[in-house]
Amino acid sequence: MSSTKEDRKPEIECSRDGPYVVKTLEQLVNSQGEEIPTKKIIALCRCGSSSNKPFCDGTHAKIGFSSKKLTDGSWNKRENYVGGDITIHDNRGICAHIGFCTDNLPSVFRMKTEPWIDPEGADKNEIVETVKKCPSGALSYSLKDKEYRDQDRNPQILVSKDGPYFVTGGIGLNDEQMGEGASKEHFALCRCGGSKNKPFCDGTHWYINFKDEKN
Repeated sequence: MSSTKEDRKPEIECSRDGPYVVKTLEQLVNSQGEEIPTKKIIALCRCGSSSNKPFCDGTHAKIGFSSKKLTDGSWNKRENYVGGDITIHDNRGICAHIGFCTDNLPSVFRMKTEPWIDPEGADKNEIVETVKKCPSGALSYSLKDKEYRDQDRNPQILVSKDGPYFVTGGIGLNDEQMGEGASKEHFALCRCGGSKNKPFCDGTHWYINFKDEKN
């Protein structure tokens, strides 16, 4: 029996205290949109210290990298912000703090303001386009009681500039619990080694000034 497109989806295994082991990924790109050669099985660095980023070079063992999740999970809950035309769903516990929402639509996603999301702050179409840019899956939206959480994209891992891996296209993440209301089509994986919510990015790369000059 021939395999279906779904059967051929790439998979990611988060090895204990080691790299992300990625199987059958065809599209790995850097922050410039340039394709990085891949093969059937690759190991991507997540300790932040490989000299061959984005690939693992074994440094995790030398520095005693731990893949343990340190967050207590208290922020892992979804809040709903209901407007007249659109409802915005948000889970702060899985946010990667990349800033695409606050930078692109500050009238809706308001820093240092409570409630921090105002679903009436812009046209619903502007809100939809901004929510679609969220790389972590923390944000989604509903129109007329129908939730839109995922997108239709080919499997890809983007090595973001000095930040996490942006995973899109429904790549499987084996044996890892997703956050409440989280998308399985897209998520952001830590690659600086410092996230307290491993394997997911929590924005720590920004605070520790993580750098990857090559990618």
